[in-house]
Amino acid sequence: MSSQKTLTPKHIAIIMDGNGRWAKSRGLQRWEGHQAGAESVKAVIEGCIEAKVEYLTLYAFSKENWNRPKTEVNALMKLLEQFLKKKSSELKKNNVRLQAIGNLQDLSSGPLKELKKTIHETRNNTALTLILALSYGAREEIIHGIRSVLSDIKEGKLDPSSLDTKIFSEHLYTAQTPDPDLLIRTSGEKRISNFLLWQISYAELFISDKLWPDFKKENLLEAIQDFSNRERRYGEV
Repeated sequence: MSSQKTLTPKHIAIIMDGNGRWAKSRGLQRWEGHQAGAESVKAVIEGCIEAKVEYLTLYAFSKENWNRPKTEVNALMKLLEQFLKKKSSELKKNNVRLQAIGNLQDLSSGPLKELKKTIHETRNNTALTLILALSYGAREEIIHGIRSVLSDIKEGKLDPSSLDTKIFSEHLYTAQTPDPDLLIRTSGEKRISNFLLWQISYAELFISDKLWPDFKKENLLEAIQDFSNRERRYGEV
């Protein structure tokens, strides 16, 4: 694969960081920071559609987030349910298809019901595929993939000698999705946080100092512009 410049990333993944610090700096409760962050979700969806990005994956709730205080976890689940109820019509209006990855069975019944409903109702939309990573951890996903491969080998569906990166990718949650071209992390933090470890092998990284509730459409378009000026070498000269 030769080095090349691509004006628009096909797939953007975002680690939405800084809701808690945004709230604390304003003397607010942490859940109010998450609530404000929901508006940034709306903004980046609009930006992706405008820039003709095909896939947007948002790290909405990690596997580790279950270890947060119960009050915050409950607030996040309630916010997810409210977001899906309120934004479902907007997703349909804007021709956005919703999908989700992660251990979805961990979710509370209310948000899980709304999630399944919205996924079904938007399944034929084509302008943008929005993927929510919920109760998601990349290490767990890789282990899930290994178990799936071993199961296929045991059942005679897969010859071990034929296993390669392409076949393994087909056993991950993201089997039907191209790998991210651009990974954005907000709040200035410079770490991956167990997010899409397999899939971001060749993604370009963009770190924004903006806290997530302050990250708007113009900031997304700035990241896309930065991406368009890079040469992607894929390990080659």
